[in-house]
Amino acid sequence: MSVRRAVLAALGGLVLLCLLAGVAVTALSVRVEGSSMAPTLQDGDRLLTVPGSAGEVHRFDVVLLRSPRQGALLVKRVVGVPGDRIAIVSTAEDPFQVLLQEQGRGPVHRVTAPQWTDQALRTGNCCTADGTRSARPELRTVPAGSFFYLGDNPDLSDDSRSYGWGEIARVEGRVGLRGGLLPTSPELGATPVLEAAGPGP
Repeated sequence: MSVRRAVLAALGGLVLLCLLAGVAVTALSVRVEGSSMAPTLQDGDRLLTVPGSAGEVHRFDVVLLRSPRQGALLVKRVVGVPGDRIAIVSTAEDPFQVLLQEQGRGPVHRVTAPQWTDQALRTGNCCTADGTRSARPELRTVPAGSFFYLGDNPDLSDDSRSYGWGEIARVEGRVGLRGGLLPTSPELGATPVLEAAGPGP
């Protein structure tokens, strides 16, 4: 075989591999529907999960999970993991103050995320004992085997505030690819909002 034919054959094989990889990615990916995770994820985006990440959660990761209602597939942001204490304080001046006490110890910090800044205008307080919205803000402990999750577009998201604590066993995987890296995740504010509080429900 001539060098030219060998090069053409190699290029043909490479093109075929790329086509097959594209088909596999499309077949194995999940399509985002709706705007509950905007601007992090847009309607129509395709997601892949990190292999071996089903049934586990890490604070501030984006995960795919099965809804407790009708088993619909949701894509949401993990905010609180087992043992964390979580609350949302809503005032006219500042309607989306997400508060977190890591593992129920030490000071309470505010969770900050650039994605939330201009999108959380009418969210309400949280949480009741099951992790849903409440009439007044209350720090609640995330139970074992559970987690608290939100959408990055809080006013348009059905999340723990509607469904209650998520079940870690229903997590199908951590989102790891969307044609690139996901934007910066939330972080804990440097200055405590409250000093250490006693144990709560």
